[in-house]
Amino acid sequence: MIDPVKLFTLIFRATLFSTSGSGNIPMLYNDLRSLGYATEQQFAESLAIGQITPGPTGLWVVSLGYFMDGVRGSLLATIAVVLPPLLILVVERLYRRFGTHWAVQGFLRGLALAVAGSFAIVIVGLVRGSKFDLSSLVLVLVSIGLGATRRVPVPLIIAGAALCGVALYH
Repeated sequence: MIDPVKLFTLIFRATLFSTSGSGNIPMLYNDLRSLGYATEQQFAESLAIGQITPGPTGLWVVSLGYFMDGVRGSLLATIAVVLPPLLILVVERLYRRFGTHWAVQGFLRGLALAVAGSFAIVIVGLVRGSKFDLSSLVLVLVSIGLGATRRVPVPLIIAGAALCGVALYH
């Protein structure tokens, strides 16, 4: 049974301390998986939905909330991802005043590197949970290569990878 207060708190905290729409992935992945609230498949599907649907990529959490706890989970996730940006408006005022300070700049650089490292851990976990083989490696590398060029839209990469997955694993 999912505790709605705990679910809201975890999503709110992860979103509050993230640096982008998908910056909350590592924290949510660790917290929700360790509690048994979410599976790797739910994460993968939610992230795919977040990439192919219109709007901010951070809304992937709404899909995850739905997969975990139905309509209640999606509503809790929606509120939890909307509140932090509102709080950031207050922080933005402070940043305008102190943002050029060397300590603030160093903090932001360190934070960005920590987020990148956390993403790497999540990606390894998702790949490991997908019954990884040589075909999977090729699919991952081609997807990364296409994404790195920034010439192929992410939804097309995801759709192409999904079609390749159907062809390879049917």
